[in-house]
Amino acid sequence: MKRKMFCLLLCLVMVASLVAGCGTKSTSGDGAASGKSSDKLIGVAMPTKDLQRWNQDGSNMEKQLKDAGYEVDLQYANNDIQTQVSQVENMISNGCKLLVIASIEGDSFGTVLAQAKKKGISVIAYDRLLMNSDAVSYYATFDNYMVGTKQGEYIKEKLGLETAKGPFNLEIFTGDPGDNNARYFYGGAMDVLRPYVDSGVLVVKSGSVDFEKVATANWNTEIAQNRMDAIIASYYADGTKLDAVLCSNDSTALGVTNALSASYKGEWPIVTGQDCDIANVKNMLNGKQSMSIFKDTRTLASQVVKMVDAIMKGGEAPVNDTKSYDNGKGIVPSYLCEPVFADSTNYKELLIDSGYYTEDQLK
Repeated sequence: MKRKMFCLLLCLVMVASLVAGCGTKSTSGDGAASGKSSDKLIGVAMPTKDLQRWNQDGSNMEKQLKDAGYEVDLQYANNDIQTQVSQVENMISNGCKLLVIASIEGDSFGTVLAQAKKKGISVIAYDRLLMNSDAVSYYATFDNYMVGTKQGEYIKEKLGLETAKGPFNLEIFTGDPGDNNARYFYGGAMDVLRPYVDSGVLVVKSGSVDFEKVATANWNTEIAQNRMDAIIASYYADGTKLDAVLCSNDSTALGVTNALSASYKGEWPIVTGQDCDIANVKNMLNGKQSMSIFKDTRTLASQVVKMVDAIMKGGEAPVNDTKSYDNGKGIVPSYLCEPVFADSTNYKELLIDSGYYTEDQLK
């Protein structure tokens, strides 16, 4: 009898040990279990898989962090704010030692970032600034104001605004009002173009110039397309020429070009963009989009890995800007990578020769 009881107790101990082991699993990459959390576990929160660029950002970040010897918990939130907040909460509770967050909405992380700060977890805001929190350690992005100025300068040069009398017709599409970057893109472009709007050289026939009127929720292609459809029907259906459309990124530019293809009968306008998504590069090669800002996410990922490594080794992350980005609680030390623009004349050098895309991907 004693022997049977001993065997029973031994079995119970073994079962309890197995159950305890199952409870320590964390996630990596696509959310698959990857074993116990460790001192090298980094949480990476991305907003969505719906846009090509975030898939590239996430995969580049994961690969480079793993190559540097770190474990990665990479999560996508399907553009749902509460899902992303919950994901970051889980990263904290699962033992992540550092967080890299590309937010859907920069104002939504106050409580969860306070938890991270209390636990001594450093936070890097990735490409979108996290707002109104003193728990944000660093910001890594491209120079977003420069993105806008390059788009504005492109329109200025192609229309010859410095010497031309005009008037030229312009329409404006920027991004999600909850994305702090959208205001930098818009601000940079409008600092170039607004003097010509004010002087009448550029005319916005729809009357939509202010940020709130030209913002596009979630950077959504369909929303941009529907708005462009309405603009064409109201102001350009009679043959009035549209000279340029300032689009802050490629998803809005895709909506604009879809609408133009469907119902605009005039000479094709200048259309700007950002991210060099495959569909948009194809449009550039087919004459439907004029340019797209190229932000090599491999460069940004590489810089973030350097920042992560410095922090994890007890040092300070490298930065090159300590003045520009105030998140409402103070200036966030930042590293700004420089963007360039691609068009039909230089896309091969920037996108194919660099290995970012293959020629087959752009056919």
